[in-house]
Amino acid sequence: MADTGGGAQLITAEAPTADATRGTVVWWQRHNGRWRQVGSAPARFGSGGLTEGTTRVQGTSTTPTGLYDLPFAFGTEAAPPGTAMPYRRVGPDSWWCEDNASASYNRWVDPRPADCAAAESERLADHPVQYGRALVTGFNYDRPVHGRGAGIFLHVNGKGATAGCVSVPAGAMARILSWLRPSAHPHLALGTAYGPTALTRY
Repeated sequence: MADTGGGAQLITAEAPTADATRGTVVWWQRHNGRWRQVGSAPARFGSGGLTEGTTRVQGTSTTPTGLYDLPFAFGTEAAPPGTAMPYRRVGPDSWWCEDNASASYNRWVDPRPADCAAAESERLADHPVQYGRALVTGFNYDRPVHGRGAGIFLHVNGKGATAGCVSVPAGAMARILSWLRPSAHPHLALGTAYGPTALTRY
C-alpha cells in the first residue's frame, strides 16, 4: 500500500472488482516493522459497488475507496470486553445527520437539531442489528463536503448489501473492537483487488 496511516493497526476491506458487493475484511498489527494478520472475515459493501472516495456522490449506495481514520465507535449494545476506542451508546434520540442543508452534516447528533431533517437523516436506534456495534470511518468527516456522502461505517451485517458502508458478521465486529487501540492510530483502507480503485493505491 502507498500509505497505512502511520500507525500500528490497519483494517483492510477489499472487493474483487468495483461492482462487487462482497469481499474480505482483514485486520493487521505491525510489529518490529512488519505487518501480521490478526483476523479476517467476509465483508459486504454497498449495493452500488465501490467508487473513488474523493469523487463519490451521496445517494449512490456506493462504498467510498480510500484510507480513513476511525474517529469513534458506537452501538445499540454495550461495547465488547476490552474495548479501548471511544464508544457511544445509541439512545432513542441518537441520529446521524445526512441532511446536506444542515450545519451538522455527517455528524452524530443527540437530539436531532431543527436544521437536520429527519427524512434526510438516520435514526440509529432504527437499525438495532446493523448498529449493534459499529465504527465511524473518517470518510468526508474532518471537513465534510456536502453532497459527497455521510454515515459511512464499519458495522454488523444486515440482510444483504449495504447503502455504502462495510459490514461484517457480529462476532468479527466484536473482535475488531476488542482489538483496536487508539494509541496505535488505527486506519481503515477500502479498495479493490486491482484497477483505479485498487487497495494498493491508497
